[in-house]
Amino acid sequence: MNLTDRQRKFVFAGLVVVLAVVGVYLTVAAPEDDPGDEGANTPPAVTAGPTGPASPPPGIAGSVSPGDFDVYRLLPFSQQEFATAADLAQRFTAAYGTYRFDEDPQVYTGRLSGMVTEALLDELRRGAGSPGMLDERRRQQAVAEGSATLDRVRDIEDNSIIFLVTGKQQVTKEGKKAQESRQYAVTVARDGGSLRVYAFEPADAGQAGDTG
Repeated sequence: MNLTDRQRKFVFAGLVVVLAVVGVYLTVAAPEDDPGDEGANTPPAVTAGPTGPASPPPGIAGSVSPGDFDVYRLLPFSQQEFATAADLAQRFTAAYGTYRFDEDPQVYTGRLSGMVTEALLDELRRGAGSPGMLDERRRQQAVAEGSATLDRVRDIEDNSIIFLVTGKQQVTKEGKKAQESRQYAVTVARDGGSLRVYAFEPADAGQAGDTG
């Protein structure tokens, strides 16, 4: 079929209109969420850190017998965790009380670093590097060998245990030997996947327990 110039112009204009309408329809009708991009703009889920025992204590449903009563079934710490925490509190207290006047403070705090949280380690570093204390120890040529005894449990929370520990020292100052001792409250808490000393202070100062 032969079209005049006028007719060809009308046909071309019509095609342009049809294509424009189709483009608008496809834009409006397109799905808002492309299954192929699902989750692309979704922020990752935040996983909270542990604030208590990995699983609740199993509890006791039957009658309680003094002969086979298992107290750990009622506590947020297993027997192994409890023993690990007690050992940590004792070792830390002994290490805290062991020092030499000619020892670099970084060496001293290095012995404690694997046993305490980062926040407590920062506090211990500031104390160990105190110029006044260092000068006094050097003047007296002070040397102390620490040991510790576990006295009792002060408190148990979902995420921490406070032990009362007596720190003992064999101290030599200006050539004279003496024995010194002081009781401390040592809080051992879950720190990620391990146990760490979370807080440490004289027992008579009082101490908050749970860290979760």
